[in-house]
Amino acid sequence: MQAVLAVALGLLLAAGVVVWQMSKDEAHRMQMREMAMKAPTGSIGGPFTLTDQDGKTIRDTSFHGKYMLVYFGYTYCPDLCPTGLEGIAHTLDQLGTDAKKVQVIFITVDPARDTPAKLKDYVASFHPGIIGLTGTAEQIADVARAYQVYYARGEDVEDGEYLMDHSTLIYVMDPNGKFVTTFPDDTDPTAMTDALKQLWSKPAPAKASKAVAP
Repeated sequence: MQAVLAVALGLLLAAGVVVWQMSKDEAHRMQMREMAMKAPTGSIGGPFTLTDQDGKTIRDTSFHGKYMLVYFGYTYCPDLCPTGLEGIAHTLDQLGTDAKKVQVIFITVDPARDTPAKLKDYVASFHPGIIGLTGTAEQIADVARAYQVYYARGEDVEDGEYLMDHSTLIYVMDPNGKFVTTFPDDTDPTAMTDALKQLWSKPAPAKASKAVAP
């Protein structure tokens, strides 16, 4: 009888541990989601040097002259990144010929697994107008810091793989590389299209005239 009670008690304790762990994991996921959606403040963006999907060194100045839509994620992402990239792809389609005014940049937060070749295949599955960028761990940390992007290794999954927790905002930079605004990753493509068209339809600010010496 005592043995049966001991086994039952053990099962109850094990079940309690499982429930506690599930609650802890769910709380962690909710906290990560809140951090991922946190709006950036202060200075955003800046110079970066990374490697593009063809293995070439590329800099932020390579995209000057176009509006940039900068999105951080990783190719093994099960849901958030595909949702964000699909929305961006639909936006590019809706822009039509105006899509040439925009360069979409997908920067990995998982450089250990996201090689240039892996990124090239991944972004091409969404839209040919998207460029994938990777780099060393230090380079990714630098660009993430510049854009105030949160990322960290998440939970382990099957076959030794793992997930990444990361920010999910889409950053809009002007043709000079200056920060303009952000879109949530689940923004309706039509709303994003309209917002971008309004953005570049605004007249450029007048340059200050130089004083003329008497």
